[in-house]
Amino acid sequence: MPGLIGKKIGMTSVFGADGKNIPCTVIEAGPCVVTQLRTVEKDGYAAVQLAYDETTEKHASKALQGHFKKAGTTPRKKLAEFENDFAGELKLGDVITVENILKEEVPFVDVIGISKGKGFQGVVHRYGFAGVGGQTHGQHNRLRHPGSMGASSWPSRVFPGMRMAGHMGNARVKVFNLKVVKVIPENNILVVKGSVPGAKGSYVLVEA
Repeated sequence: MPGLIGKKIGMTSVFGADGKNIPCTVIEAGPCVVTQLRTVEKDGYAAVQLAYDETTEKHASKALQGHFKKAGTTPRKKLAEFENDFAGELKLGDVITVENILKEEVPFVDVIGISKGKGFQGVVHRYGFAGVGGQTHGQHNRLRHPGSMGASSWPSRVFPGMRMAGHMGNARVKVFNLKVVKVIPENNILVVKGSVPGAKGSYVLVEA
């Protein structure tokens, strides 16, 4: 099983074997329910769809209610697909826990989440522009403005992709190779070294 849906609980720190303090993120990984199986013959690719975090029928559409009923489970808030050649190992309604994806030979995981939204930000905050660059280069007395961004003559325009002020954060971010520090299977808890994107309580995808 290559992945699991979880929820970011928060951050903490633990002491390693060498006595060093390690900053860690606590993730509630699963349990997830198999709600759909994709096959190469029918869909063109092999994948498994998982559902996480129970909700009431009132908060699920009629289409989703039927989808969950077919899988023999209650409505869930979060759905996600993970590519996997399951080869008949799974069936609808199976419950997947953190024990199923994390074995002793899987010391690292990738985590996907939605980063915190920062709103509309200027170039100093968004890209680390120096801001105060003297009273020249098209900036004059506006200390946090970007200054000149284009050529003085040709091509007389600003190139696409130029770093400017704009919407910062609230984007899908994937962090690779986070070390698994501790697994508490009875509580579906996964502790990884370092930080993962998103606020407390936000959904994350854990890929082994």
